[in-house]
Amino acid sequence: MTGTLTPVRVVVAEDEVLVREGIRRLFESVDSIEVVEAVEDLNSLWGAVEAHDPDVVVTVVPMAPTFTDEGIRFAVELRQLRPEIAVVVLGDDVEEGYATALFEGGAAGRAYFLKHRVVDGPVFAEAVRAVAGGGSHVDVQVIEQLLAAANGRRTSTPGNLTPREREILGLMAEGRSNSAIARALTVSNRAVERHVGSIFTKLDVDGSPDSSRRVLAVLAYLKDHNGSLPRLH
Repeated sequence: MTGTLTPVRVVVAEDEVLVREGIRRLFESVDSIEVVEAVEDLNSLWGAVEAHDPDVVVTVVPMAPTFTDEGIRFAVELRQLRPEIAVVVLGDDVEEGYATALFEGGAAGRAYFLKHRVVDGPVFAEAVRAVAGGGSHVDVQVIEQLLAAANGRRTSTPGNLTPREREILGLMAEGRSNSAIARALTVSNRAVERHVGSIFTKLDVDGSPDSSRRVLAVLAYLKDHNGSLPRLH
C-alpha cells in the first residue's frame, strides 16, 4: 500500500553530517518520502526551498551561522512567506519558547519532535506525511513537559471542556483568531471570548504569559489526540 502513495518531497537541514545522513537514510527506508536535498546551514536551507519547492522541511533547531534558534526562526518566517510548505522541527530538548514560536500561528502543517526519539523510519514518515497534508504532530514527551511546566503544575487535558469549547479549541489549533472563530460558528465575538476564557481556566493556563496561553491550549488539544492533530478544514 505504501508504494502507491505519492512521495512527499522533503528538504533536510542538519549541521552534523552523520545525523544528516542518518535522517536521509531513515527516509530512504520507506517509499513515501523523497529527500530532494540535505543541507547544513540556514542559507543553504533557504536556497534549497527556492530550488526544490518541497512539501516539507525537516530541520533541527540550532544550525549555522549562530547555532541557536535558526530552525525555529526559519519556521516562523516560512509561515509568512510560504505557508503551504510544512515544517518538522527536531529539538535536542524541550524549550517552551520554541514551541510557542512554532505553533502560535496555528498547529496545521507544523510538528515538533525530540531528535533522539526519531528512530523508526515508517512511524516518522507517517508523521511527516500527516504534516504535509496539513496535520500536526508533537512528541508526547514535549507535550507532557510543556504542560507540566505551565504554572508549575500539570495542565488538564480537554476532557472537561464542553462540546462548544472543544470545537473552539479545535479552531484555535488551526490558528484562527477569535473573530475568525466567531464568523465560522456564526456567533458573536463576545461569546467566543467567553468560551476562550473558560478554556484557559479549565486547562489551567490562565496564569501563563499571553503569548503562551493559546499555544498551551493547543498542546493540550494535541495531547488529547495522542500527539496528532488531523487537518481540520
